[in-house]
Amino acid sequence: MQLIAQTFTVHKKFPLQISRGTTAKNTNIWLKIREDGIEGWGEASPFSIAPGKKKTTEQLIEEFRQIRPSLQHYNPLEREKITSCLTQSQISSSLCAAIDMALYDWLGKKAGLPLWQLWGLDCNSIVPISVTVGINSPQGAQQRVRDWQQEMEARVIKVKLGNPQGIEADRAMLLAVKEVAPTAKLMVDANGGWTLEDAMHMSEWLARQGVEYIEQPLPVGEEDKLATLSARSPLPIFVDESCFTSQDILKLANSIAGVNLKIMKAGGLTEVKRAIELARTCGLKVMFGCYSDSSLANTAMAQLAPLADYLDLDSHLNLIDDPFRGAVLTKGRLLPNHKPGLGVEYRASNS
Repeated sequence: MQLIAQTFTVHKKFPLQISRGTTAKNTNIWLKIREDGIEGWGEASPFSIAPGKKKTTEQLIEEFRQIRPSLQHYNPLEREKITSCLTQSQISSSLCAAIDMALYDWLGKKAGLPLWQLWGLDCNSIVPISVTVGINSPQGAQQRVRDWQQEMEARVIKVKLGNPQGIEADRAMLLAVKEVAPTAKLMVDANGGWTLEDAMHMSEWLARQGVEYIEQPLPVGEEDKLATLSARSPLPIFVDESCFTSQDILKLANSIAGVNLKIMKAGGLTEVKRAIELARTCGLKVMFGCYSDSSLANTAMAQLAPLADYLDLDSHLNLIDDPFRGAVLTKGRLLPNHKPGLGVEYRASNS
């Protein structure tokens, strides 16, 4: 099979600030696999769970150049051999995700069916996506909510907390969001921005505000404190940065209520499916999330959306220049289409 990679840069309509910093643009990789006159597409989006730890797009491209000669010997149907090759190479999870995505896209196109249909899933069961409001002043947060409300039916809002100015700033922002979206469901993501003591205080206060759950309250490396927090918190505790693959779920299952699965962390749809099954076995809720992903990666995750309790697949909606078109936003729900494979098209005019 032939493998091709090219970069593309996407710019956010509104820069997103979380506890670790602010992003306004991202340079991602568009990966293509060709065989038998069929082309499968995937996306690699560089990401970081700690300041200064993000692999650059250039590093990912170099990894691609190193692994491509080995992969070219295989047919897209030889998944076991390809997986073994990727595992031995120890390339970045986001590049693995792009390859895995492209292989599934190729398979769906070969079969002439969308992936969700190949897997026998029911798109009528897909829940509404949440939209994200980054760390901001109370007034700035209210304006961001209004921006979302003009664009779509924002029934579920994820509020980023963990403000470097402290939990009082977090509280002021959350109340401001509630004021302009009184009927919306609210979720909170601290991106590891709280201490255990702050997380305990905030969990009790947020419960009184009607928040549904708290995501990643503690920094990566403090997973041993999650059981203590969960025992004290009136709200369910989810993890994101602390959980990459199904192996992490086994370590955390007794300390949390749910996991945020992302295709770039997991390394592809194959591992996302495995993690969903294990999470369900452990009695955990499942959420899908994203980084600075375009419609390509979010449409890939939308293929599995019927299996998720919560969906946070809104990154492409905040892009000025998303080069792809795929899953369709309908009444707040991100629905995959009926086209074969991922069902993603290139939007040449970026319009």
